[in-house]
Amino acid sequence: MKKLSRLSHVRNIGVAAHVDAGKTTLTERILFYTGASYKIGEVHDGAAHMDYLAEEQRHGITITSAVTKAPWRDHLIQVVDTPGHVDFTIEVERAMRVQDGCILVLDGVRGVEPQTETVWRQRARFNLPALFFVNKMDRPGADYRAALAAIRQRLKAEPVPIAIPLADDHAVVHLIDRTLIRFQGEQGEGVATEPCPAHLWEGLAADREALGLAAAEWDDTLTESVLAGLDPAPELLRAAIRRGTLAGRLFPCYGGSALRNLGVQPLLDGVIDFLPAPLDRPPAIGRHPDGSTEEVALGGDGPLVALAFKVQLWDGRRHVFARIYRNTLKPGDTVEFVSPDGQTRREQAARLFDVDAGKKTKLDQAEPGEIVLIAGLRHVTTGDTLCAPGHLLGLERIEARAPVLGLAIEALAGTEEDKLLEVLDKVTQEDPTLAVEEDPETGQRLLRGMGELHLQMVLERMEREFGVRVRSGRPAVAVRETIRRAASADAFFTTPPSPDGKHPDLMARVALTVAPLARGAGIQLVINPRLLPAGAVLTEVQRRAIESGLRSGLESGPLQGAALLDLELEVREAELFGTGSTPEALAAAANKALRQALGAAQPALMQPVMALEAITPESNLGAVLGDLQSRAAIITDTGNRGETAEVRAEAPLAALLGYTTTLRSLTQGRGQFTMEFLRFDLV
Repeated sequence: MKKLSRLSHVRNIGVAAHVDAGKTTLTERILFYTGASYKIGEVHDGAAHMDYLAEEQRHGITITSAVTKAPWRDHLIQVVDTPGHVDFTIEVERAMRVQDGCILVLDGVRGVEPQTETVWRQRARFNLPALFFVNKMDRPGADYRAALAAIRQRLKAEPVPIAIPLADDHAVVHLIDRTLIRFQGEQGEGVATEPCPAHLWEGLAADREALGLAAAEWDDTLTESVLAGLDPAPELLRAAIRRGTLAGRLFPCYGGSALRNLGVQPLLDGVIDFLPAPLDRPPAIGRHPDGSTEEVALGGDGPLVALAFKVQLWDGRRHVFARIYRNTLKPGDTVEFVSPDGQTRREQAARLFDVDAGKKTKLDQAEPGEIVLIAGLRHVTTGDTLCAPGHLLGLERIEARAPVLGLAIEALAGTEEDKLLEVLDKVTQEDPTLAVEEDPETGQRLLRGMGELHLQMVLERMEREFGVRVRSGRPAVAVRETIRRAASADAFFTTPPSPDGKHPDLMARVALTVAPLARGAGIQLVINPRLLPAGAVLTEVQRRAIESGLRSGLESGPLQGAALLDLELEVREAELFGTGSTPEALAAAANKALRQALGAAQPALMQPVMALEAITPESNLGAVLGDLQSRAAIITDTGNRGETAEVRAEAPLAALLGYTTTLRSLTQGRGQFTMEFLRFDLV
């Protein structure tokens, strides 16, 4: 494949959607029609090029983001196919962090679904321009215009129709060019274009008007033409729509059916016409160790800057995915970075690879805008910024959600205990939403993740890749602690006198108040105490010591040792006793006062509450609602679309364990649901 170094001819995009909307099926067509793949691999056959893990092929779902490249119209498209299931949302998050634009795929029958809204929020966090592809338009009940209406209503976005699908004719109408595009050949590889017949065009007048009005907002010269009913030149429409798309205000929409090879080539044209090149994106903001900031223009002059956005075990060895922002990286180069714990580290990038899904090819050099795989980095983690030695800079890190579900696990064979610990260390480095903890009450080892499917996939991979078989117990829900009322405490800390008198007595006193906050408020610390004796000054070291003692206490609540949330903590008074009030003494006094205050503030447990959406045949709606209410769910909305009913609810995660089996039983196998973590709350 010809390698293009011109950044203006590169499109770095991701494909994201709700589970089962057809992301991977679409990506397979993109690879085939661009010539990057010689055949189409189908998800239902377990042969998709992008679903290269054995677990993906077995279950027919995407569980890890995969990178590949495809040429189109003298451009190079870097494509990242992402998972749709909410359990693997970290894969979408970190992929979008390094993309310039994205394609959001909708199911033509279901329109905007719960995970569509999730990936839409992730897209918005990084201000990514986007195209919509309304897929599965060959299915009964598919409605292109209803999907566009759902985009306006639920995503609060302005969709611009570009290609209107005609599934019965296996064609689309291109509104900018006024053409009818037919897809011919056994796999839709033949594209025949002709002027759109008048009888078809008459029925699309409203869509063409919507396109014209949207474009006119971004080009004053178009406004008069559109209002006068004239037909602007296609190149003027494209230029205006591109400006609106890059600004994040317009979202071009295409329609078709990836499985039936309908409408993919016009979408590829849209990627080139409307999505940004790397140079069209605003510069990244980097922060120096001294707190000053610097703009990092992609491809600009200056020392190396690259973002490590994913750690992956490849053939059992640790590799790091990174995107190059500035300068170049070669095998053997030394990189410097600041780890999450604040330490500065140096490592050597031993080898570089170009990636095509599950295949890697050695590279001699990585250039700005490229996504590459690096071997040899033992300590780099997700979100670290790789820099040239002596030129430290930190780009915005990638946030990972805290795990909400845990399994008690142990090695099936007692002799594999050490190997299990080694493998757990590797998989938790790869996936920031995984954590290994020890239950303080039972002493069991807990593997925590984002859901039942997430943990199941991890255990399957551990057995397949590392040969470690694990015995697991029933899922355990992660909890948090909070308080119900305000309380105060005044604690004096001192150490026993030294028998030999050589060590000074340590002592300090701290008085503080805790008060509950609204759900989702987190922790608010106020450390500005009145000092005794009068005239004493709280140094920065002493202030940090008090904060350290408080944060240590907030990690373990009085009920079950869970982390505390949703409370305000104010240090009202601190008393210093000369040299005896060391930072260690102040930290201990603050911790002691906090424990006393929490015990008096009516501590309470909080459980994860999930936002759930169930889709069920209308005839089974009553049974599904009754079952959800028996699980302490709060029904927030219900709706109908034909013979299908949708239910939105909030429910505690503990009550939803195993819900998949129950829902299938209630609906004769036709119901399905998705859920997403909402908040920790009292249940």
